[in-house]
Amino acid sequence: MPDSEKNVKQDPIIQLIVFRLGDEEYGIRIEQVKEVTITPEIARMPKTPPFVKGIANLRGDIIAIVDLEERFRLRPANAELPAMSYTMAIEAKEYTIGIMVREVPQPLSIPVSSIEKAPEFIQDINIHDKYIEGIAKVEGRIVVVLDMLKLLTPSEIMQLQPKAESSAAGSRTKA
Repeated sequence: MPDSEKNVKQDPIIQLIVFRLGDEEYGIRIEQVKEVTITPEIARMPKTPPFVKGIANLRGDIIAIVDLEERFRLRPANAELPAMSYTMAIEAKEYTIGIMVREVPQPLSIPVSSIEKAPEFIQDINIHDKYIEGIAKVEGRIVVVLDMLKLLTPSEIMQLQPKAESSAAGSRTKA
């Protein structure tokens, strides 16, 4: 009887955009990714954290470009960025940011049941950083699933908002 129940109740599928940071694979739910493009020219901004590479014009929108390898301290100290990188535009309610990655991100469809909750000790270490949604095990691979909407702390979001005066001002008038 359990086999027939499994056939009736199919496990929901989740679609991820998978990319590499350092030697590890990370994934983001596809609905959190607005677009993927070759990284545009970046203008460095003063008084921003080192992992914020600067701002860029992405199809008319000025967005902050964030380097997650640097944010997560996954890049070896002597490693340089490749000549060409890719940016995933992530849209949250208050802001849009660009996440810079080395390789073209790939789509991946997996059953929700293959994503396990992140171990408690990881979540406890990062009390204010609950951006790890879970760990997916797929065909011998391990993919860390990130919740991009929880990636930046409120203070980091505040640092980024003045950089995009027009979009920040527009969101203030709507609120």
